[in-house]
Amino acid sequence: MNKRQLIVAGNWKMNKLYEEGRDLAKDIVEQLQPTGVLVVLATPFIHLNSVRNIIKDISNLKLAAQNCHEAENGAYTGEVSVGMLKSVGVEFVIIGHSERREYFGETDAQLALKVDAVLSKGLQPIFCCGEKLDVREAGQHKQLVASQLSNALFHLSEEAFRRVVIAYEPVWAIGTGQTASPAQAQEMHAHIRQLIAQHYNEEIANLTTIQYGGSVNPGNAKELFAQPDVDGGLVGGASLKASDFVAIVNSFG
Repeated sequence: MNKRQLIVAGNWKMNKLYEEGRDLAKDIVEQLQPTGVLVVLATPFIHLNSVRNIIKDISNLKLAAQNCHEAENGAYTGEVSVGMLKSVGVEFVIIGHSERREYFGETDAQLALKVDAVLSKGLQPIFCCGEKLDVREAGQHKQLVASQLSNALFHLSEEAFRRVVIAYEPVWAIGTGQTASPAQAQEMHAHIRQLIAQHYNEEIANLTTIQYGGSVNPGNAKELFAQPDVDGGLVGGASLKASDFVAIVNSFG
């Protein structure tokens, strides 16, 4: 059976001025060693072209955008289409990050359209799902994640779904310094894989990359990545320092 692709993605969020972004990408390239882990840099839009040029010769380094619009073009001032992203070398797009849901009101229905748009251009969505603290405390976290996946992803054909990467991000652990315990992360990742198997089949479930996102750092990455259903990380703050980010990439094995 084919193995799942291990992926560590750095989500820079709204950080780094133009020259700072160039310097960070160069530092990552200098420090990164050849590995079986796919490394993805999700930069603000202003960095995409320059970072693409810096990483283009590194086979396991790929470029991602943090968001996209679902339309191909049109009068959507301030938005960026998937076609535009593809034209500057983007291969992955983060869809449905909790900050997009919370601050910009993105709904499951809109995220389904964005997923479709990303796949239609041959790019891969990194689809985020996860619960807030009150939902977990109420014991509804598994049901919520099941609803997010069903509403935004499970309309896809088997062939299309094979290109989806999932990132589980417990919202209560993002930027807070709190981290889901390895056992909590494993429990939810196994639940997600089971949902995929139920909707599609065991083969697709076993091949789906499921990342963990939520205050991943060099100190906790190794234990998180050792869990059988955790296939990497969607890294926020720790991706803004090259040495920390590379240390996380090196946490497998």
